[in-house]
Amino acid sequence: MTTPVTAPVTLIPHLWYDREAVEAARFYVSVFPDSAVDFVTQIHNTPSGDCDIVRFTLCGQPFMAISAGPMFRFNPSISFFVYFDPGRDPQARERLDAMWDKLTDGGQALMPLDAYPFSERFGWVQDRYGLSWQLMLTDPSGESRPPIVPALMFSGEACGKAEAAGEFWREIFPGSQAGQLVRYGPGMEPNPAGTVMFSDFRLGNTWMAAMDSGFPHGFSFNEAISFMVHCEDQATIDRYWSKLSAVPEAEACGWCKDPFGVSWQIVPAEMETLMRSGDQAAIDRLVQTMLPMKKLDVAALRSAFEGSSGGRA
Repeated sequence: MTTPVTAPVTLIPHLWYDREAVEAARFYVSVFPDSAVDFVTQIHNTPSGDCDIVRFTLCGQPFMAISAGPMFRFNPSISFFVYFDPGRDPQARERLDAMWDKLTDGGQALMPLDAYPFSERFGWVQDRYGLSWQLMLTDPSGESRPPIVPALMFSGEACGKAEAAGEFWREIFPGSQAGQLVRYGPGMEPNPAGTVMFSDFRLGNTWMAAMDSGFPHGFSFNEAISFMVHCEDQATIDRYWSKLSAVPEAEACGWCKDPFGVSWQIVPAEMETLMRSGDQAAIDRLVQTMLPMKKLDVAALRSAFEGSSGGRA
């Protein structure tokens, strides 16, 4: 019998870089206010060689990143809304424009900074590292959202599944709630009428956005951006894994892929503390124990870190 999960979690976007994770994190911290690099460590002897791992926080939103080779590349199927609220900040427009200038330096505009029907000031940019950001001046009379919100675009074979995905995830994560839902109407081809023009919802403590797109973008979700779920015990790992893992061949080192192609990492909450310990030999033992695993075994990882034998039967 699976133990029910009751505590809301905070989802942590995890970013996969070739060799630029630390450099990128420091760049983002220089661009976003109230931000910091929280820690940097390295893991050794992985299939990608030695990999830098960095945790950083942007406007209160935690991120993790790894330098693990060119296996996965960012694309705009997952981007990040950055909301600027003129009702709370009289300088919101100026701050948006200044951030746009920094993010487009070495990057490229996917939608130019301009006025659109949904916002007086909006632009979509792919930065110098390939990560996508949507900067938006919000309506002061609208519902308040965090400054940074991950956004998922369901295109290609996934088009039309944004609403079902939101419902699916809200059933899994305790404390979730629905937010806005705006549908495409007739005459908005190639976007099918009735599919999601925009939606957002809270998963645990984390707001997410999702939308469908009928345009032939030529990209889809991949492992370059995944979402980490920190779990307090093995029972919690077991529960999330059973709900989210739908592609057996994608299971590796705590990673899994759900029915919509979105990647998740189901990991022990204590993993971050262990990785921050500064004990490189213990970290190396933990990593070598983790590499053959699919779903993670908390007891085995802890024993490896401590230098003892053990694990679940």
